[in-house]
Amino acid sequence: MSVIQSLREKGAWIMTAVIAFALLVFVVEEGLRNKSSFGGSSNTLGKVNGKSIDRVEFEERFQKIEERYTQAGYPMDENSRVQERNRLWDEYVDDALLQKEYDELGLEVTDKELGDLLYGANPPQDFRQSFTDPNTGQFDPNAAYQRVQGIRKNKSSLEYKSFFGDYIPALIKMRKKEKLESLMNSSIYMPKWIVEKMNAENSQIASISYVSVPYVTIPDSTIKVTDADVNEYVNRNKGLFRQEKASGIDYVYFNAAPSKADSAATELQQNNLQANFAAASPADVPQLLINEGTQLPYYNSYIARNEIKIANIDSIISTPSGQVFGPYLDGSSYVLARVVDIKSVPTMVKVRHILVSTHQQSQTGQLQQVRDETVAKNLADSLATAIRSGSNFDSLVVKFSEDGTRDKGGIYDSIVTGRMVASFNDFIFTNPVGAKGVVKTEFGFHYIEILQQKGSVVPGYKIAYLSKSVIASDETENNARSLATQFAAENRTKKQFDDAAKKANLEVFNAAEIKPLDPAVRGVGLEGNARDLVRWIFTEAEKGEVAERPFLVGDKYIVPVLTHVYEEGTMDAERARANSEFKIRQEKKAKQIADKIGNVASMDAASKALGQPVQRADSVSFGTSQVPGVGYEPKITGAAFNKAYASKPSPVITGELGAFVIQTVGVGAMPNPAVDIKAQQAAQVQQIRMFSTPNQYTGASAGIASSLKKGASITDNRYKYF
Repeated sequence: MSVIQSLREKGAWIMTAVIAFALLVFVVEEGLRNKSSFGGSSNTLGKVNGKSIDRVEFEERFQKIEERYTQAGYPMDENSRVQERNRLWDEYVDDALLQKEYDELGLEVTDKELGDLLYGANPPQDFRQSFTDPNTGQFDPNAAYQRVQGIRKNKSSLEYKSFFGDYIPALIKMRKKEKLESLMNSSIYMPKWIVEKMNAENSQIASISYVSVPYVTIPDSTIKVTDADVNEYVNRNKGLFRQEKASGIDYVYFNAAPSKADSAATELQQNNLQANFAAASPADVPQLLINEGTQLPYYNSYIARNEIKIANIDSIISTPSGQVFGPYLDGSSYVLARVVDIKSVPTMVKVRHILVSTHQQSQTGQLQQVRDETVAKNLADSLATAIRSGSNFDSLVVKFSEDGTRDKGGIYDSIVTGRMVASFNDFIFTNPVGAKGVVKTEFGFHYIEILQQKGSVVPGYKIAYLSKSVIASDETENNARSLATQFAAENRTKKQFDDAAKKANLEVFNAAEIKPLDPAVRGVGLEGNARDLVRWIFTEAEKGEVAERPFLVGDKYIVPVLTHVYEEGTMDAERARANSEFKIRQEKKAKQIADKIGNVASMDAASKALGQPVQRADSVSFGTSQVPGVGYEPKITGAAFNKAYASKPSPVITGELGAFVIQTVGVGAMPNPAVDIKAQQAAQVQQIRMFSTPNQYTGASAGIASSLKKGASITDNRYKYF
């Protein structure tokens, strides 16, 4: 501080100028990078037909999703974040595309319609269950209305924000989608004349004579395919050569995986924990495992020997009481195992239950809260009381249970130990037949009845596993990072990269077809997040550039060099060659054959010119691309019904297996008197409707939105931020 003070006193104007210049450089640099200081907007995450998707709003909505995961006790990992961001992005895009359709069609959900949705004969399932009397099984619309009005009065409450800010808008959105889908389905029609025409065409059969020259008779080595040939073919078939934005890299890696010394250190650490683990009381075991950071969750219930599928189970259960088995190596972890308790359990049980959910699994497998615990507990207790008072279980399970067994009477049959969550398992295997009760699990509250015990009674073991992964020490990781950093700093070009890798005897790997939003890079490994590496590829790197810093992916420090850059659009000759060269060579061979044959007046002349016999194919069907005796040849099938080739031979046709000259001998039809035109019309309509049916998981009108996307202008800048 004294040096700075001295500078200020002696030359404040110099410092001011230096600071001002530095700030200017910083602002200009950031402005050029983000285009936010000079007219652009770094808060635009993307655009759909010119409509911007605001990054701040997107992040706020995503944060709410992340908070729900955390509140449910399942903090997001990186894979969950990627999946949820993708889902949220798709929702924004679909909303933008569909809202335009809603506006043009005048689709609205009025207050009266919303009231009918909530309080009418068919309210949403979750809303219905919250206001259904367990004693009667009837939905109470008056109670629902009074509760909603109570929420409406307190606009500052979290419940108001949740119900009117999230639930009602989602309900309105769902209803609009249903209306649009209904309109689309009602507008689908298949005219009778089209079905009749299809039947008439598909019933046609032809007989042809043909001369063919297989492509294999002309050596590939005699046919040269140039870049100009590839570009010309691509221009004729652009739809087949569309490419997304993508890149490719070469890379070397420096291993930061745990060393032998790291493994020995973890084993020693586990040995030092043996005494405390063995001495802990059964009640203290769960907390001890949490405190020591075990990698294996504690299953606080009983499992029969035959259901425990680990290599050391016999040694574990034979270890004397009060002692610990291990540490033993299990994969990449050292494990201590202790039998906490033993209790006799039946081999199998049959139970029935009603689940009142507090949490449900999303598509990503994460639990999301769907109901307050107090509300769920009260409902489960009310169901138990109703059943004790004589209410019919079978009726209540259909109306209230939110489990997959609802349509089977809530029954789980022939359950073995360890298949259910611990508290559920504990109740059904440690209580006698006829026991009934309400049990809390991470999914909610279960009303359970034990119906039957099967098989013999066997010992059930409650086993605690104190597991610690072998992780790399700071020394191991620092050494790998240091080597990778040095390699990146000393080799800035592709040639330097290759020369240094060869000199150091490092294998050079490659990863192709990397997309801007890929969470992992094929070849690098899927065990670690590669988003930092991918962002460098698409936001910083130039072709031929080596990264200035290594990227940690899994247990490897990656040093990449960008080797390929593909922009969205049509492939260039280099990239398209692999998928076009074969077809171009066929075309060139066919042209050689056409030049050789010239114009022929008869099939015999064609046979003589080509040195191949005239052959015949009968029963060539218009409705199929297969030519009897030849194989898949759609062009030959089409030519067989060309009237121009009934009186003279065709020109040379470029087929799949060879070049052909054909002549139609005759065309007839197979009668089909049993055809049901109305049934065919209905089948065609149903098939079309399938493509506009809402997705059963996301609720998105997949077919409609998918079709709209094809004609939309969508800019996706997520890769710059996430």
